[in-house]
Amino acid sequence: MARENGGSTRSLGAINVSPEAIATVAGIAALECYGVVGMAARSFQDGLTELLRGKDNLTKGIEVSIEGDEVKIDLHVIVEYGTRIKEVARNVIERVRYTVETQLGLTVAEVNVIVRGVRIGVEE
Repeated sequence: MARENGGSTRSLGAINVSPEAIATVAGIAALECYGVVGMAARSFQDGLTELLRGKDNLTKGIEVSIEGDEVKIDLHVIVEYGTRIKEVARNVIERVRYTVETQLGLTVAEVNVIVRGVRIGVEE
């Protein structure tokens, strides 16, 4: 960011947002969507059927890649039985894109929702 100062331009510094911070914001936004009961692990090694709901486990279900000034986000979710999966996924995409762009000021090139499972309600 540059600012005019008596005819000269000076840099005010840089803001860098880590992929983990982006994943946390995206995960919270996804979990707020109707029909999403939790995040799923990204790979079989992480435990495909494991339901991840805590803050510590939230980012395990999200992959973030940064290419230049654009961000790509993959979310591995578990949806509630009886919901329209297509509508849930569309809502997640829109909400995650909006939240990351407004809260972090980043350009989101792509949000992909991978439905890893369906659950009946939320286990407490």
